[in-house]
Amino acid sequence: MRSIKQPGAPVAERIQWVEARARAFSFTLQADVPLLEAARRGFAAEGFTSGVLSFRHGVLGPFAYVMPALSKTGENAAFYSDTYRPDGTTHTKLGSLTLGTRDGAPFFHCHGLWAEADGKAGGGHMLPDETVVAEAFEVEAFGIDGAMFTAEPDPETNFKLFGPVPAERTGARTTSRAFALRLRPNQDFASCLEEFCGAQGIARAKIHGGVGSTIGARFTHGGATEPFATELAVTCGLIAPGQSSVLEAALDVALVDYTGGLAEGRLVRGDNPVLMTMELVLEVLD
Repeated sequence: MRSIKQPGAPVAERIQWVEARARAFSFTLQADVPLLEAARRGFAAEGFTSGVLSFRHGVLGPFAYVMPALSKTGENAAFYSDTYRPDGTTHTKLGSLTLGTRDGAPFFHCHGLWAEADGKAGGGHMLPDETVVAEAFEVEAFGIDGAMFTAEPDPETNFKLFGPVPAERTGARTTSRAFALRLRPNQDFASCLEEFCGAQGIARAKIHGGVGSTIGARFTHGGATEPFATELAVTCGLIAPGQSSVLEAALDVALVDYTGGLAEGRLVRGDNPVLMTMELVLEVLD
């Protein structure tokens, strides 16, 4: 399987996880409000301080983003491009967002695909401090209670990365058992989730959110992304028994690579290792 050498030693615990209670809901991001604050308000209205959300068609502006890029210093296995700030309004095609905290304040990690005002298709990592909701639009959210995504220094990758940590219950109304996860580098995305569910006795689980990166990508439709650094959003995910009753993860994703190439499709099981991180929430269905 493909692998990329990271600057730090691998951490023994390859999946960082916290069990939580959770609930799915939808809300409308308010216009003329920074995307981070609009997301925070939507979760807070339902009693949550952390969780994940996904969206399709929305309008952002001002808008700022970065793409994956090669590392110029060697201090990281890959890095970010310079910041892009397209003129006018940007229309999102899809996106996945993780809401949590960084340095004690609300923060998000968000990847998506979009079309800029001139029609140019793009994708990447949205910047929370420079992105504003231009027109109100609806999102699908999944709030977690008892866990919090928190950005902490990660010696393995030499980045400050979101990962789940235990958190005091807020008392928000919940309906589901869930697990907040962060997958560490150089392990197959699907296999990780299959093995985790097996170890936890989970027969079926649905993925909510899903923000991270893979070492290129191999798709079941036969396509492939060769450039190794990607920014990826999960668009749909389910872990369930396959034809042989063995757990199989069906992972539909969208991504941009460091050359600007865009790709969408279902990932091949066993051939899509994590590059830096993959954060998501599993809802236990059985």
